[in-house]
Amino acid sequence: MNNLEQIRIHGRGGQGVVTAAELIAIAAFYDGLEAQAFPNFGVERTGAPIQAYARISKKKITTREQIYEPTVLIIQDSSLLDSGNILAGISDKTKIIINAKENRWDKLKNKKNLYFSPATEIALEMIGKNIVNTVILGAFAKYTKLVSLASLKKAIETKFKDKGEEIVAKNIKAIEKAFLK
Repeated sequence: MNNLEQIRIHGRGGQGVVTAAELIAIAAFYDGLEAQAFPNFGVERTGAPIQAYARISKKKITTREQIYEPTVLIIQDSSLLDSGNILAGISDKTKIIINAKENRWDKLKNKKNLYFSPATEIALEMIGKNIVNTVILGAFAKYTKLVSLASLKKAIETKFKDKGEEIVAKNIKAIEKAFLK
């Protein structure tokens, strides 16, 4: 782990982008790390492109600004790659995790550290809804090793405990499946 890992998450309103950032921070906390999570607020509406951020560090985090140069970029909705510049600020070291089965974008052909997760497919199968935020975090844990799968499961139990045991269990099974894919 670098001194400061900066994670930027892109998705659409209603996909749980903010919750994904919060779950990363909670899991990092359970792993004994410093963490923060926060959204980029704008005009929030279902389907609109949105961003959320998370930071993880072994040391105290003092910055509170948006993340302009992510060490990890999570793209929950791959259609966002066809518009806008969500790749802004990435470097050759940035790990990019995309909710897709394979690379179909020319602008990503020469990118290193590129990972794909069939998060939509897993979410529909395991949860019964196209809500991919927890699912893609299984891939995040696998490919970045910034948080443990055990801490991610504990974060889901903590965050979703009021939603009932069935929701918690489905989400945990979904992240396990994404982690193993």
